[in-house]
Amino acid sequence: MFKRFKKTSTLAAALLGVTLMAQSVPAHAEQVYVAKEGDTFYKLSQRYDIDLETLMNANKNISPYNIYEGLKLTLPTKSSESSSSNNAVTASLSVDSSNKVVEAWGKTFNYSETLNVKATAYSSDPAENGGYGAVDYFGNPLELGTIAVDPSVIPLGTKVLVTGHSHDNLPDQAFVATATDIGGAIKGNKIDIFIPGSKSSVAKFGIQDVKLYIIE
Repeated sequence: MFKRFKKTSTLAAALLGVTLMAQSVPAHAEQVYVAKEGDTFYKLSQRYDIDLETLMNANKNISPYNIYEGLKLTLPTKSSESSSSNNAVTASLSVDSSNKVVEAWGKTFNYSETLNVKATAYSSDPAENGGYGAVDYFGNPLELGTIAVDPSVIPLGTKVLVTGHSHDNLPDQAFVATATDIGGAIKGNKIDIFIPGSKSSVAKFGIQDVKLYIIE
């Protein structure tokens, strides 16, 4: 949403255009699935009627917090599904403040502190990235999980669990992000969340109050 600082060094980044072709395949046919904008493991498990735990086990090398357009995922066959569906991971959020532990998407994180911030969002559109392309402050490609911060409040490199947000292209309930970007309008208790998608779709995020858990 906010145009960010000009990078301190010259950064070069090439955007790869991904053309997705729709295929008519039966649900549960073992296949390589090319992720679309807004996909999450939870949404795919619902769409293809696949046990969520089974789907995540078939894609162990892929972080559930970093599913982006063009990423290749494996949709397992029905016969390979786990019989223990009661252990399926759901989009829940549980906090044990006395022990400083937060659980999201079936994973447990220890946190040192929490921070309430105002959040905006930005896309890969050049107008929102200082003309340097879809890269963060360090020159890394922008991806789901990139956030811009005020380094005096949240040091660059800090990992956080973002909660309380709402947008179709973000994981429900919570997602892990790393502070690897800065922004001209990001001062104090504010963050700017990179969201894959068009500038217009990302703009629907608006300004939201979110809670961050500083995780280890």
